[in-house]
Amino acid sequence: MKKCIVEITSSLPFFVYTENEEIIGYTYASKWKGRCAYRFSVEATIYLKAGQQGKGIGTKLYTALLNDLRKRNIHAVIGGIALPNKESQHLHEKFGFKKVAHFTEVGYKFNKWIDIGYWELLLE
Repeated sequence: MKKCIVEITSSLPFFVYTENEEIIGYTYASKWKGRCAYRFSVEATIYLKAGQQGKGIGTKLYTALLNDLRKRNIHAVIGGIALPNKESQHLHEKFGFKKVAHFTEVGYKFNKWIDIGYWELLLE
């Protein structure tokens, strides 16, 4: 994880939310694709510890991330969501993300195939 954080923070933001020195959640942006044509697009990732949803932590993290990305002149932010995940869908849509894609059984976790949806936000 340390290697991942160092690589990301060399060019893009990474925010961590803590309570009593415990990591509760984090969010970061990573390159959408490696080619130069996609340099103004990023993929946003957010994780919250189980049981921490609905407390405004995701909102605080995404607010910080999106504000930082605007300052960096990022144009498109893409969020991938393992489905179903109503909490994550709601968080993304709260910020104006729109669903743009749905891929069937492209992810594998918890010993089963999962669908992935993509939400996109164009920053001003």
